[in-house]
Amino acid sequence: MFFKQLATKEASLSYFFGCATVAKAVAVDVVAGDEPWFIDEAKKAGVSITHVIDTHVHADHYSGGRKLAQMLGVPYCLHEADRSVVKFDFEPLRDGQKLDLGNVQVEVLHTPGHTADSVCLLVTDLRRGGAPWFVVTGDTLFVGAVGRPDLAGREREMAGQLYDSLQAKLLGLPADLEIYPGHQAGSACGVGLSGKPSSTIGFEKRWNPALSMKREDFVAELTREIPPRPADMDRMVAANIAA
Repeated sequence: MFFKQLATKEASLSYFFGCATVAKAVAVDVVAGDEPWFIDEAKKAGVSITHVIDTHVHADHYSGGRKLAQMLGVPYCLHEADRSVVKFDFEPLRDGQKLDLGNVQVEVLHTPGHTADSVCLLVTDLRRGGAPWFVVTGDTLFVGAVGRPDLAGREREMAGQLYDSLQAKLLGLPADLEIYPGHQAGSACGVGLSGKPSSTIGFEKRWNPALSMKREDFVAELTREIPPRPADMDRMVAANIAA
């Protein structure tokens, strides 16, 4: 398995990983302008990008995912909840779905809360073993923080969904499982994010303050002081869902 993390604009983190044996890879959370990087990295690795995935419709930057998919002639993927939102065709992802990249297996986890369409990607390298190796957590779980729940305008409802997603989908995973989030310090998509670009489930359960709260306390804390929305958020979302 090969794996690369790309730190990019707006404190965003993008991902490129896959199986060299069968020459298949995925690109995750591509930021507009970074499409050539993914194409160059695929050439260097001698692989084909078979899927381009956004973990949700982004509100803090312009996505390059659909453009990259069009350049390569491969599916652009979002969670199926976006069928009623996005104004173009895409390949819908569903909870529990698995993508086969040879020795690399990717399982889709639907984790609503930051947004209704948020997904995490649980990744297993079969050459290392049958247990998952890491999870790409998008804007659901950060290092030291969790995603903000207010972007849909239903703060308490979404905060409750985020708590349920964390508890049901992520916190029961093995303690040594690595997490790779969608942002690091400086992002407007959460409060208190660390500048460290990765962590583990066990470390976050011990040190991430949001993860030890009861549901009512979690909702109250996440909705107590809502930070300013990302600059040009409405324009970015409109562009990311436009036909």
